[in-house]
Amino acid sequence: MKSRNDFKKDKQTTLRVKEPMELMVFLGIHFNGKSHTALKAMLSKKQVCVNGTPISQYNHPLRPNDSVTINTTSKGLYELKHPKVSLVYEDDEVIVIEKAEGLLAVATDDGKENATAFAIVSDYLKKKDSRNRLFIVHRIDRETSGLMLFAKNKDVQMEMQDRWHEIVTERVYIAVVEGVPAKEEDTIVSFLRESKALKMHAAYQAGAGKQAVTHYRIMRKNADYAMLKVELATGRKNQIRVHMQEIGHPIIGDKKYGGGPSPIGRIGLHARVLAFIHPVTHENLRFETPVPRKFSALFVSKP
Repeated sequence: MKSRNDFKKDKQTTLRVKEPMELMVFLGIHFNGKSHTALKAMLSKKQVCVNGTPISQYNHPLRPNDSVTINTTSKGLYELKHPKVSLVYEDDEVIVIEKAEGLLAVATDDGKENATAFAIVSDYLKKKDSRNRLFIVHRIDRETSGLMLFAKNKDVQMEMQDRWHEIVTERVYIAVVEGVPAKEEDTIVSFLRESKALKMHAAYQAGAGKQAVTHYRIMRKNADYAMLKVELATGRKNQIRVHMQEIGHPIIGDKKYGGGPSPIGRIGLHARVLAFIHPVTHENLRFETPVPRKFSALFVSKP
């Protein structure tokens, strides 16, 4: 445990929560020489972040594995504020965000779009410290909303990309599809390849592309649509979208892969759960976002 003098040397320090407790109690333990009033002042000045989000509530509940960042300068902590990106978790090595639909994850080769999730998060980090850098670990489609993971240094990026299937323990999507699949749950296996037109196609002969494995289970359904819990065993480009088209139930609004007009004004695909083994601390981290309200609204019974 760091002493109070150690904090004086550091402008910013990140600590991991080991057991449930209130934020003020946690600060009191790590700043045992500071008064209750001084600790509350740190909170009011936004000098304390929990999982990357500034917290001013003294009795904010902490859970095991939460990350608490304390800035001992008077400037406080810069907050990520953007209508299409929200900060879910941050520590010294990784950062997890929730991206809105319609936002490109990273710039395309032509570089025409500057508004990307990568650019927004990178700008946030550089405002905290101009030396900060951001590295892409994986992507989700522009049309898809949900969780994305970035690395804050090159070594962590390479570690996570090289050992992706070992480090990532769970990836769950929510998909709303046209019609209702005949099977309540199933596993779809095919080989995906990309055409010159940058569209993915499925084949069923080994060697015809990269193997893609998708598990799904029906969560809710009505006469027109089904909401599926989709788990990825592989992470190929447009994998879920292609596999839903292959079984005859394309994702709503996905015109590229057989879908018609969307009843909710967007594609019905959301990256809901991301769980992984932290590449440095080796802790198991799991993040989950709510099912988008527009998705659930399709399954509300009308009077």
